[in-house]
Amino acid sequence: MPRYRETPKQRGRLALELLVGLVAALGVAGAALIATSGSDPEGAGLSIFYAILPLPVVWFCYWWLDRYEPEPRRYKIAAFVWGGVVAVAIALALQIFIQETWDLSEDTMASVIAPVTEEPAKCLFLLLTFVRWRRVIDGFLDGLVLAGIVGIGFAFIENIGYYLDSYLGSPDTKLAGAEGATLTFIVRGIFSPFAHPLFTSAFGIALGIAVMCRSRVLKVIVVVLGLTASIGLHAVWNSSLSYGGGRGFIQAYLALAAVLFLLGVFAIVVRVRQVRVLESSLAYVSERGWIHPAEIPYLSRFRYRRRARRYAKKNHGKVALKAIRRYQALATQMSFLHAAMMSGRTMPHGVERTYALLDAMHELRPYLRLPPALGSRRG
Repeated sequence: MPRYRETPKQRGRLALELLVGLVAALGVAGAALIATSGSDPEGAGLSIFYAILPLPVVWFCYWWLDRYEPEPRRYKIAAFVWGGVVAVAIALALQIFIQETWDLSEDTMASVIAPVTEEPAKCLFLLLTFVRWRRVIDGFLDGLVLAGIVGIGFAFIENIGYYLDSYLGSPDTKLAGAEGATLTFIVRGIFSPFAHPLFTSAFGIALGIAVMCRSRVLKVIVVVLGLTASIGLHAVWNSSLSYGGGRGFIQAYLALAAVLFLLGVFAIVVRVRQVRVLESSLAYVSERGWIHPAEIPYLSRFRYRRRARRYAKKNHGKVALKAIRRYQALATQMSFLHAAMMSGRTMPHGVERTYALLDAMHELRPYLRLPPALGSRRG
């Protein structure tokens, strides 16, 4: 079966994968060191367990948003590793330096210094990706998804430290042991698992907007505003814990919950729009004879995409299943690339890439086994 390779080939892929692997190994070692620093295996195990518990739920939300045009797996892994290792290391080093230099209070460190150091450290990955690998972030959802994954990685490692600190007991906590760790888990793991992903998502959305801006000055302004929003959201949350008391915390929690709700609505609207863009581009391509009109539902609607894969596997085996999966992925890439160019955006090698994707789809046609045409039925 022919394999599609995007032209021109993106450089630095092997270096990125090796670097991510090395940093991930260091991160695992660092997390193990943090978890075992109290010389209490039970506390370490409980802290890691509590840190892992919210991951599937939070990850699923971003996976759902990313289903139509999934980001390359290596970039999602890199985002998680950056958040959990690099961003934590940068922020921690800066906070230690600032604390030792100016001897600030814990409330000031939490309310001011933590947001100012942690958000730029997390957002740096997105900025580097935006500058170095422009094709990775080419819209709102791309920036939102990668930003969320960076935040998930950061929160995972940070939570291990918080849970272990609560387990061992600190001067500020009345509870220790499993009760202390559980109380902290309720606050961080149950009531606010989306906090760090939400903070960083403001910058991710800003990058998605910047991609569509033609003016470089406007791009810079949007990026700066996005970083400011990330820092601001983080500062409001931490300040409510440090200065607001119970009432202030509840007010901040409700405010951030409202922001999270609006962000969710925005993401769903953008995702629904993706379906329309996909169908429109496929219809345009169909009119020019590249695909048959009957294929469009099987390439655009998840319900029918799944039906096509089940049909191929059941009636024609693994080769047909592999072919339809690849064909659907190529059609999605081609459609969004075509839509971006039709909207007036400058896409690197856009025309060349579009025709390369169409050629790759054409080469797969002998292996395709689609269900009968749906006629006028739509899903």
